[in-house]
Amino acid sequence: MSNITHVTVLGTGVLGSQIAFQTAFSGFQVTAYDISDDVIAAAKARFDALVTAYKEDGVAGAPEGKADEALSRVRFSSDLAEAVADADLVIEAIPEVLSIKQDTYRKLGELAPEKTIFATNSSTLLPSDLKDSTGRPAKFLALHFANRIWKFNTAEVMGTADTDPAVFDEVVAFAGDIGMVPIPVHKEKSGYVLNSLLVPFLNAGFTLAAGGYAEPKDIDNVWRIGTGAPMGPFQITDIIGLTTPYNILAHGGEKDQTLAAWLKSEYIDHGKLGVATGEGFYTYN
Repeated sequence: MSNITHVTVLGTGVLGSQIAFQTAFSGFQVTAYDISDDVIAAAKARFDALVTAYKEDGVAGAPEGKADEALSRVRFSSDLAEAVADADLVIEAIPEVLSIKQDTYRKLGELAPEKTIFATNSSTLLPSDLKDSTGRPAKFLALHFANRIWKFNTAEVMGTADTDPAVFDEVVAFAGDIGMVPIPVHKEKSGYVLNSLLVPFLNAGFTLAAGGYAEPKDIDNVWRIGTGAPMGPFQITDIIGLTTPYNILAHGGEKDQTLAAWLKSEYIDHGKLGVATGEGFYTYN
């Protein structure tokens, strides 16, 4: 078991909300931070939906009241200093834009207590891209979760050459404490393990659809039928949300930016962001 008791999650988007709720569900005191009260108001509805999802998916103890009880351990804040004042661990799950993350860590380094460990949930950025912004590289690493973490419960832990091994082990233990299967990554790799496999797969699907070779539903069909997989690339993207792959592609090379422009013009500009908004590549009730 870890010595962590108070956890702050920065960002209440799809995955940030899941991280915060799963941590509270596992018995920890959690502060969910976001940039404004309006954003937090929307996040509270997302947390309520997670209570329902945990019950419907039969997560152990959830139907008997554990999911409702978890909400009592979550408090919300739009004041960064207040949100991290007593944090043992801060998990950052804000937009996948390097400058935004660096600026946030500079503020965190000044506001958080000396004891606080910082962990980024970045999907593609290396921890070494951010460590100098933290002011405490020995207490900084990556802790990367998969979407729908109560079902797909991996937690990849990846440090830098400066990460204190004791901090690394503490975060591995914490991941186990919140019901994850810790995956220690022994040296830095962009995309970690999961996204090193997943991102090229999703981009291959985007390339086929954007190039007019086949429709998204047919690409999903051939993948599911041909491999026995439960979901194709566009179904997976709808669950992740189109904004995350768009941000990644928009900061890539020329080919990636072409795919980003396609996602934006054909889907994002029309409010089709995935399951969370009721429509992405597919329509949802």
